[in-house]
Amino acid sequence: MAAQTGQDKSQELFEDVGKKVEKLQLEHEGADTSGIGDGHDADDRVVDEIESLCMNCHENGTTRLLLTRIPYFREVILMSFSCPHCNLQNSEIQSAGQIQEHGCRYNFTLSGKSDLSRQVVKSDSSIVKFVELDVEIPAGRGRLTNVEGLLTGLIEDLEFEQPARRSLNSDLHAKIEEVLSKGRKMLEGERFPFTMILDDPAGNSWVEPSMEKHDGRLARSEYKRTAEQNEALSLSGSGTDTAGPKVSGMQTRAAPNLQEGNGDDNNFTSEIVPDEVYSFPTSCPGCSKSCVTHMKMVNIPHFKEVVIMSTVCDHCGYRTNEIKTGGALPSMGRRIVLRVRNPEDLARDILKSETCAIFSPELSLTVQPGTLGGRFTTVEGLLTQVRDDLRAQIFDVGDEDEDEKGGDSVPAKQRERWGKFFAQMEKAIKGEMNFSIVLEDPWASSYVQSLCAPDDDPQLVVEDYERTEEENEELGLNDINLEDYTEEVKAVESIDPDKKQPYKETTDVEAEAPGSVA
Repeated sequence: MAAQTGQDKSQELFEDVGKKVEKLQLEHEGADTSGIGDGHDADDRVVDEIESLCMNCHENGTTRLLLTRIPYFREVILMSFSCPHCNLQNSEIQSAGQIQEHGCRYNFTLSGKSDLSRQVVKSDSSIVKFVELDVEIPAGRGRLTNVEGLLTGLIEDLEFEQPARRSLNSDLHAKIEEVLSKGRKMLEGERFPFTMILDDPAGNSWVEPSMEKHDGRLARSEYKRTAEQNEALSLSGSGTDTAGPKVSGMQTRAAPNLQEGNGDDNNFTSEIVPDEVYSFPTSCPGCSKSCVTHMKMVNIPHFKEVVIMSTVCDHCGYRTNEIKTGGALPSMGRRIVLRVRNPEDLARDILKSETCAIFSPELSLTVQPGTLGGRFTTVEGLLTQVRDDLRAQIFDVGDEDEDEKGGDSVPAKQRERWGKFFAQMEKAIKGEMNFSIVLEDPWASSYVQSLCAPDDDPQLVVEDYERTEEENEELGLNDINLEDYTEEVKAVESIDPDKKQPYKETTDVEAEAPGSVA
């Protein structure tokens, strides 16, 4: 009940911009505004004004605050300051929500002038990098703008000190002029394509998606914050229970230590037992206090052994689960095509690794690698997760009127397309339509349950394919050097015996998967 009350209060405070404008117009006309929005009183102000000190002339100026919601995103606070004495003006945006459980990273490849108009929310903790310019915008003032605005601001900041650099450091001046020349050509549309990366440890930044193109040029991924990033966000827990959290209600064992085996082969041995639950202390990514991670190794029939990891924090309620696959790196990627024809197909087990992309032509669905992380669920569960995540980003919470879903800033045609998309997703989840789902994994670590194993399943097609150069680069395979590896190790050991590492000679190409448990 309390949670519902808090949600209703949030919806009252953070209305769509259209409702805010309508209220403001009626206020200027002297009309009653109680019927607009979610039951506000007529005395409520749309824009709050606060007298504040101007840091330029030290006279009093005015700060205006607007609480609103951005379609496809979440609640934000827009702030604008103006000083009547020195005419200083600036604006800023801050997220009104909480710091997210994971950081987010957007990788956007721009291919035309229309992409420069994509809306961008840059929080005060995010970093923006233009790869071709090799220049990044550091964390600082939050902004609600578009790609063109970010690039223009970057160019203006670099131009500001150029006259002084010409006399003080001519070499630096020349190098920055090269960057400025490239940046101007990007704005004029003469240097497409180019790439922008938006990285936010707080998870409160955003790049507007497109309903027109599904070519994978915009990829969003989530990641766990490091201890340094938590420290920068003031999430380091104070007064942490040094004894660690108590584990109850589950038969667990302490995580085994990996110990060096006896003998001359120098192989590592472990005490990890399949189907046994292990627990070990860790720090919560949400509040940095101590919590427990449970780990279990499971053997998936006709596939391989995987490690299921689950973390629950009793302090802040954070919870997550992950799937880690290990073993040797296959020489080829794997593509799995499942034709869903009945409810039994929706109940198939499915393992989606972190490197796996998902496609469904019938549903117009594309999920880029890195999205959703590793998942071990069913086909129905995976589609439900995708639907819920997209709905939370696209449609505003609390919009009961179908015509207002997505907010007033979403064009009617685009709102209609999203409505049809979610209607198709609902039919697929309920088993009311036939569709296919494609899992494409360059690491070949994804799996769909076969109902006819070990015989061939007529509705399941599994094929291997050659990885592209881009996929090898993404996985870091182009940097792996296996030629004369054992000789290099022996050379290092002969120089410094303390650096001795166990190894085994092999003629096969082997590499451990990222994040796998040895």
